[in-house]
Amino acid sequence: MADPNEPYVEKTVIEQPATVRREVGPAPRSSGGWWIAALVAIVAVAAMFFMMNGRTASDSDVMAARESGRSEAIIDSAQAQAQAAAASASEASANAAASMGAATRSAADSASSAAERAAETSQNAAASAADAATDAGDAPTN
Repeated sequence: MADPNEPYVEKTVIEQPATVRREVGPAPRSSGGWWIAALVAIVAVAAMFFMMNGRTASDSDVMAARESGRSEAIIDSAQAQAQAAAASASEASANAAASMGAATRSAADSASSAAERAAETSQNAAASAADAATDAGDAPTN
């Protein structure tokens, strides 16, 4: 074997005239492909038969389906409107409760102011009565 570090490699070439050999014979026969093609064709014909002879929808079936879809749409619309009305009623109830609370606070504030004024007026009346009693006791008698 030659040293791999050597830059030159020796080669031996033998030249001979080329020979061509040709054989002719029958090709091997296999019928498996034909059986598969026939089976696919039969399935395709059967599928076409069922598709073409399938039951078609009659006019009454189409009308019934159309009416059913219309009914479902009406029901869905009614449900959406009912939900919107419920939300609106809930909002109105919350607003009424807030207004009622504000009115109650306002009434309580007015009552408190009226009570304070009444208390102040009664204190003034009591002071006036006390002054009048004091003045009546100090007045000279004839």
